[in-house]
Amino acid sequence: MAHNDPQIVDPEFLERPTLEVARDLLDCTLCQREGDTVRRWRIMETEAYDGPDDQASHARSGRTARTEVMFGKAGLWYVYLCYGIHWMLNIVTGPAAYPAAVLIRGAGEIQGPGRLTRALGITGMLNNSPAVPDSGLWIEYCRHEPKAAVICTPRIGVAYAGPDWSQRPYRFVVKA
Repeated sequence: MAHNDPQIVDPEFLERPTLEVARDLLDCTLCQREGDTVRRWRIMETEAYDGPDDQASHARSGRTARTEVMFGKAGLWYVYLCYGIHWMLNIVTGPAAYPAAVLIRGAGEIQGPGRLTRALGITGMLNNSPAVPDSGLWIEYCRHEPKAAVICTPRIGVAYAGPDWSQRPYRFVVKA
C-alpha cells in the first residue's frame, strides 16, 4: 500500500493480520521529530509476533504489566528492554485484545533492532505511546517507489520457542 503524498499509516492498515502488516511495513517510512526537524528512514526489515499461541511472543504468557500494551489497540508503540541492554521497537497490530506486534529490525542504513533504537535515542519512555507525530515517532506510507523483492526468513534469536515457532518465516527483509 503506497501513497504519493506523505501520509501517516492509519489504524485500519495496522489492524490487519500481523504477517500482512509486517510485510507491508517494508518500504514505509519511520519518522522521528527532533525539534523542528523530521528525520526519515525507509523500513528495511521487520519481524512478526502473532498472538497468544506464538511461542516466540511475549504474549505467550498472557497479560502482564510488560505485555499489556500488546493487548491494546493497533498503532501503539511496544518498547521493551532486551537482555537488559537493548531497547526493541515494536508497533502493535491486529484487533484490540489480540496480542500482536511487529518488531522494526532495520531502517535506512541502520540494521539491527538494538542499533536502530540506540541511533534514534528510543527508550522505554515511548512504550504505550501512539505512533503519531505528537509522540515524536510515527510511520508514513511509502514515499518512494517500493522495492519489489522481499525475502522471508525465520525470526532471529527465538530458538527458545521450539522448532515449530522459531522456524516460521515471520521475518521480512527488503532484498538489496
